[in-house]
Amino acid sequence: MQHVERELTEHVKLCDAKGQLNPSAIGYAKKPIVESNLKGNFLRKKKWNYWCVFGDEIVFSATICHLDYAAVCFVYFLNYETQRFFEKTVMVPYSRSLRLSQSVLDNSLFHHSDMSVHSIYEDGKTRLAVTVPDFDGEKLHASLTIAHPEDMESLNVVIPWNRQTFQFTAKHHALPTTGTVQIGAKRYEFDELDSFSVLDYGRGVWPREAVWNWGMASQRSLGKVIGLNLGGKWTDGTGMTENAFFVNGRMTKISEDVIFRYDPEDFKKPWLIHTKLTDDVKLTFTPFYERVSKSDARLVKSEVHQLFGYYNGYVRYADGKKLKIHQLLGSAEEHYAKW
Repeated sequence: MQHVERELTEHVKLCDAKGQLNPSAIGYAKKPIVESNLKGNFLRKKKWNYWCVFGDEIVFSATICHLDYAAVCFVYFLNYETQRFFEKTVMVPYSRSLRLSQSVLDNSLFHHSDMSVHSIYEDGKTRLAVTVPDFDGEKLHASLTIAHPEDMESLNVVIPWNRQTFQFTAKHHALPTTGTVQIGAKRYEFDELDSFSVLDYGRGVWPREAVWNWGMASQRSLGKVIGLNLGGKWTDGTGMTENAFFVNGRMTKISEDVIFRYDPEDFKKPWLIHTKLTDDVKLTFTPFYERVSKSDARLVKSEVHQLFGYYNGYVRYADGKKLKIHQLLGSAEEHYAKW
């Protein structure tokens, strides 16, 4: 019999008074009802807000991350056709110019002379403003409005390694997006019919080293707005997964572990992504671009291989019916972190 995860339906705090995992928070929710009241655990708390916006011409991303001893913020973009890519990272020790909220949709900001990222939530919309004075020799400014429709479901999961190490992850997919990203004289337009944002909100207490896979997509396809969220390695054996798919704002939770098969010597070869025991997820991911990000500082070491490409195959609804996945634009990654 397939394991069934507990669904949370009422507001709950992630931590108890000692800063340990609150057992009542273990589970998943379709709404962002988990409060990330992290405390204590000096050097081990990790917090981030990662935005990824898929438009007609480019994918654009901005992240605010706090590692408990440093702020790390990065912005990148990729032009699908020309494959022009650039990424800029700013790391600031013990930064006070950073704000990350306890609630998923509350405001977050980072301000530095080399980069500013402001995410302001009001009246069901996030206004994302990003400015980078020197972005590959040009000025970058993004002004995006990201809608959070009231009836749209999202994936909000608490992963329990133990009472001392745990993670709350919120994955909000297929959020309609309008606005512009301007790099130098080039201006990219986003419209809500075909432009979709993904929010990856993370708050937790992590071990010193970790490795994970994450696959995701948000796009209009075959007359439906489809979102995919699949994770591997880091959730194995916890009794919880971050696996789900979305169709027109409705989520189907997948409680089974998902396996990512790929060649670590050549990440651009096709990936096979499938459920561990059943055939409820059967996907092939074919990359067309590899983003590589490496850092090796005294306290922080990481290596990310994020591939952009297309998903094909199917995922299965709870009633057994298949949802066809055809040329769905998204990404898949392997991420190693020593932090």
